Amino acid sequence: MVKQHLNNHTTLSAKSGLEALEALNKMKVTFDVVLMDCQMPEMDGFEATKRIRNGEAGERYLNVPIIALTANAMKGDKERCVNAGMDDYLSKPFDAIDLIDKVEHWASIERNSEESAVH
Repeated sequence: MVKQHLNNHTTLSAKSGLEALEALNKMKVTFDVVLMDCQMPEMDGFEATKRIRNGEAGERYLNVPIIALTANAMKGDKERCVNAGMDDYLSKPFDAIDLIDKVEHWASIERNSEESAVH
């Protein structure tokens, strides 16, 4: 569902948090936003996010906006995502408009901060 609604953006899927870290390190393109599934095999999204924030995906991703995608909509889940270093949260199932709005919002913040840093 995610890729089909984000056709104006370059996307990459990873099957695990470990695969996501490896991809961020190897890709030449820099992503404006990371959509992080909280429940993945090998390494979950919480651990992957902590590692991104600690620089394991490279310096260019230290402050990249990370949006949690989670099936959990229980009290305390959003706080757990924020505590792991995620910037925002989408609970499954979500609709395409919510997804696009969040990605556009965070991508524009990332672009604006880069432009401010240059000037």
